[in-house]
Amino acid sequence: MKAYIFPGQGAQFTGMGLDLYEKSSLAQELFEKANKILGFHITDIMFEGTAEQLKETKVTQPAIFLHSVILAKVLGDSFQPEMVAGHSLGELSALVANGVLTFEDGLKLVSQRALAMQKACEIAPSTMAAIIGLEDAIVEEVCAAIDGIVVAANYNCPGQLVISGEIEAVEKACEILKEKGAKMAVLLPVGGAFHSPMMEPAREELAAAIEATVFSEPTCPVYQNVTASAVTNPDEIKKNLMLQLTAPVKWTQSIQAMIADGATEFIEVGPGKVLQGLMRKIDRRMATSGASLE
Repeated sequence: MKAYIFPGQGAQFTGMGLDLYEKSSLAQELFEKANKILGFHITDIMFEGTAEQLKETKVTQPAIFLHSVILAKVLGDSFQPEMVAGHSLGELSALVANGVLTFEDGLKLVSQRALAMQKACEIAPSTMAAIIGLEDAIVEEVCAAIDGIVVAANYNCPGQLVISGEIEAVEKACEILKEKGAKMAVLLPVGGAFHSPMMEPAREELAAAIEATVFSEPTCPVYQNVTASAVTNPDEIKKNLMLQLTAPVKWTQSIQAMIADGATEFIEVGPGKVLQGLMRKIDRRMATSGASLE
């Protein structure tokens, strides 16, 4: 069974999407439509902007979404997923790709998500840190014992877990986790504590936008970050998406569930190959391939 997976924030690079724009009239049409929906020429930044410009939250998330979704659409009849999943932001790309959301509605939600998260980041100082080389249970136990807000945020692959929360609490957790044998416990260059309780203001704002959006029957199951299980009911998909910003990204568990449900080929759709790298660490027996226009 073919499983299509969609990357999240961090996969962006200067020049992303330019090859699609130059080779496909459909891609050109969708990129130009995106410029109008967003109210600025995101294509200028994607194709020719600096790395710093691409790091702006209002740009990064729509840019990755557009690259992923437009690539899926340009693939045409060769794009026939039997299951999909997306890492954090990538879940919205997956929901457009499997027919739950229209291109227009998906892009509007991504833009609202980015702006809401940016506002939440400005309320209180917060951060995230990557923890390498420890069992998840140890990281969870340490986080739970620390005063202040610090939680497991991204279960990326075995031995790689990202924590999120208040700066002081995250720094304290890193100190203790190093003492417990972590190979690495390092703060990440991010603007805030994503997938933690500190995103509650953003969750509330985005939930209202999600509630007002039409969710259709999917063409195939989506393995959502919150549940790490196959979901096909539009109301359930909507409910889980509302919870995503404050809940952990259960990526390891999602991929394992897809394998257990019969996935034999994983195809990454979007910029970069971040998820392929994680995939190999989750299950080294699985062959992965990057989506292309060939």
